[in-house]
Amino acid sequence: MKVSLVIPVYNESGHLLEFLKQVDALRFDGVQKELVIIDDCSKDESANILRTYKFSSEVQLHFQEANAGKGAAIRKGFELATGDIIGVQDADFEYSLDDLPSIVMPIVEGKADVVFGSRFKANVVQVHRTFHYLVNRFLTTFSNLFSGLYLTDMETCYKFFKADVIKNINLESNRFGFEPEITAKIARLKLKIIEVPIWYFPRNYLEGKKITWRDGIAALRHIVY
Repeated sequence: MKVSLVIPVYNESGHLLEFLKQVDALRFDGVQKELVIIDDCSKDESANILRTYKFSSEVQLHFQEANAGKGAAIRKGFELATGDIIGVQDADFEYSLDDLPSIVMPIVEGKADVVFGSRFKANVVQVHRTFHYLVNRFLTTFSNLFSGLYLTDMETCYKFFKADVIKNINLESNRFGFEPEITAKIARLKLKIIEVPIWYFPRNYLEGKKITWRDGIAALRHIVY
């Protein structure tokens, strides 16, 4: 069995080398790993770092000809991925790579078709930034009302799927609308969906955070749509 980590990259050169070292070294017990890295036409040195890094893992690199957005990069990654399990990993340190085995194993063991990593499960004790916390909780509640799912963290990056699930869903969102779109579309299917608690270390805009209040407004539109 193999897990594919789809990693969208856009202007991450400040920490990309250290991130690549850590994700390249990541191992899963009894499960192979594939890195599917999509550079979304970065304007910094990210593409050069990707081209020159000596990977020890199985890897696919794809360089978008024009910046198309995170959702478009993820969609391309899903298309290229060859794993039995496919999930999304941001190219930064907001999420802990140590949490990935606990997210992947329920699918490996046949206990789930889809696993969300939740930053807000009750047994994760950490402090969040107030504004982003409130926005995320509001969007998740709004999404739950429309989807019929009871999730604690719809906007989480960590979403993992059986390959035959995600490869047969028609995705359209090009930016951060991917999160509500995929949640709505899997809610319409009869799937085993679970959440597991994860750690989260939020960065600020000076550190490279890209999502803005405009994406929150767009998320409302995507949920309703």
